[in-house]
Amino acid sequence: MKTLNWYVTRGFLGAFFMAIAVLTFGMTGANLVKVLDYVSQGIPLSVFLKFTLYILPIILTFTVPWAVMVAVMLVFGRLSADNEITAMRACGVSILQITSPILIITVLLSALCMYLQVELGPPLLGQSRDMMKMAAINQPMSMFEPGKSVSYENTLIYVDDKDGKEGLRGVELYVLSDVNTAAQNISSDYGKVVVDKEKQIMTIKLYDCLVSDRKKSGNDSIDRFFAQELNFSFHYGKAANEQRIAIKPKYMRLSDLMGRIRLTKELNKDTTELEIELNQRIAFALSPIAFLLLGLPLAIRTSRRETSVGLFLSVILAGVFFLSIILCESLESFPALYPQYLLWLPNIVFQIIGAVMTYRISQR
Repeated sequence: MKTLNWYVTRGFLGAFFMAIAVLTFGMTGANLVKVLDYVSQGIPLSVFLKFTLYILPIILTFTVPWAVMVAVMLVFGRLSADNEITAMRACGVSILQITSPILIITVLLSALCMYLQVELGPPLLGQSRDMMKMAAINQPMSMFEPGKSVSYENTLIYVDDKDGKEGLRGVELYVLSDVNTAAQNISSDYGKVVVDKEKQIMTIKLYDCLVSDRKKSGNDSIDRFFAQELNFSFHYGKAANEQRIAIKPKYMRLSDLMGRIRLTKELNKDTTELEIELNQRIAFALSPIAFLLLGLPLAIRTSRRETSVGLFLSVILAGVFFLSIILCESLESFPALYPQYLLWLPNIVFQIIGAVMTYRISQR
């Protein structure tokens, strides 16, 4: 029996580590596109490496359950296709005996996901966001993206391209009198950014400027004139320095989140948002068990040798699970529907369906 269990466990672990490596790489890469753009604009590579490390725990809470599903579909699909499960059962080995090592491993993986979700991951995710904000403050040129606007105080700035570490090409600068009205529009083919990092003041020097001014002649007519050089200074660190000190719920450890819920209840305020965050974390942490229970009978029933079938089913099932939880989270503004408890539906449905299908297979 030990030889049989080791045979099944070895196949599962091999497929699991392969799947988690591919899935984690893919999800990490999707989160790093923006950061890599910042690196190309001057943010230190060390910031990129720290950001990757800080977001990894939360990413693993998504990829570990998915990798369990993929491994189960691949391994037990192959065993079923090769009639190895039939041979094991003919020798008196039950489905529970075959899968018991996998079940133990999955419970341990759920415990790992629980730790990542409630203790380690959220504060590191918050630190990663703060780190990128501070990196952008220290490298204000990284905030300028061709074709996108940058807002400082009452000014919008567009650039067509960047030239080196300080130069800007095709600059359009709008000084706003209110949210929807530009009191002044300055166009320049070339500009230069000068930064005083100690005072966190950025000065944009624009050369050979065409100025369209509504402030002098009113909104019905526009005064236009040329200026050889114009300077605009901004305290670019002001917004970050004035940000709220309070920590968002999704960045809190479990003890902090529970304390916030208790305090909010004492103040007779709605705790739906906080309870959704709490239940969502626990539901995600227990999802490897749900994925195992549903993936196992599906793998045995499909009995396909091709890996594409198992991969396709795992993608569909994982997508349904994650989208269901996201849909329940979106009901935050409807507390009467108790979305904090609806979050458990995907787990419950997956586990019930999986348990019933497994029982039917074991009775054959």
